[in-house]
Amino acid sequence: MSKVAFLGGGSFGTALAILLANKGNDVSIFDRDINVVNDINSGKNDKYIKGLKIPKNVIAYNDEDAALNGCEYVVLAVPSHVIRVVSNSLKGKIPESVPVICIAKGIEEGTNKTLAEVIEEELSNPVVILSGPSHAEEVAFGIPTTVLTTSHDMKYAEEVQDLFMTTEFRVYTNDDIIGVEIGGAIKNVIALASGVCDGIGYGDNTKAALMTRGMAEIVRVGLKLGGKIETFLGLTGMGDLIVTCTSVHSRNRKAGYLIGTGKTMEEAVEETGMVVEGIKACKAFYELKEELGIEMPITDALYQVLFKGKNAKEMVNMLLQRDKKSETY
Repeated sequence: MSKVAFLGGGSFGTALAILLANKGNDVSIFDRDINVVNDINSGKNDKYIKGLKIPKNVIAYNDEDAALNGCEYVVLAVPSHVIRVVSNSLKGKIPESVPVICIAKGIEEGTNKTLAEVIEEELSNPVVILSGPSHAEEVAFGIPTTVLTTSHDMKYAEEVQDLFMTTEFRVYTNDDIIGVEIGGAIKNVIALASGVCDGIGYGDNTKAALMTRGMAEIVRVGLKLGGKIETFLGLTGMGDLIVTCTSVHSRNRKAGYLIGTGKTMEEAVEETGMVVEGIKACKAFYELKEELGIEMPITDALYQVLFKGKNAKEMVNMLLQRDKKSETY
């Protein structure tokens, strides 16, 4: 069995910590919020997921060094926009042989770099990405799903596959790290847009159309950046897109729904109560599409709603009234 340290005691980090602890691993969690630390050590984490029974071999700390002591794996369970800062904080604290596992989804605003690239700029450790359709609220209670691992060195992806695999949490590997990261990041943008349509009051036809043409945008930018078509049709493309656009657990869909009902972006984020990755991803991918000259009309329309104050329903009408064309990717 292994010693695994999580940086971040949020919903997905806690869910995976429970999974690993139930396999017999020793798990530590570092969190800055002492109330979360105390909650976890009492066997729950009500701030993020109510009703949990956290095993006794999960121990939370308010001290990062204490949580990292003796760890064989580190899991970055923090939002994408702080991945660089948190990675930098690990310098000199863990051996370079310890794999760093990232479960966040996004690209870095300003540089448009993938999270693996960001971590590798800060650390010399092996980096593994774990991604797929995996809402924490279901993983925490053992509801079956499948995910995947990827890395620039696939022996570490296989190692992490073994670490996390259970009868309810099936883990594949995929050597297309670019495709995995891009698919996981941009699906949050489409999920946010899907929620906006729900908030306006549109129906299933609208959502199906949005998701399908959203997949076209994922494929378009993903292939341009070097990803593989098979990846976008797999777990971290279509799989993650489906669950994030349709689930009641999706914070991106929820925030979009609130915006669709007329709330401002700031009001929607506050009411959602957690980080909404799709907002930062929308800005990053808008800038990236402008830089690369890629057509991404849904991303463009959502950007106008979020950052330019445009009316959501009017932007949907704009999408529908564009010049006619053949269906293409």
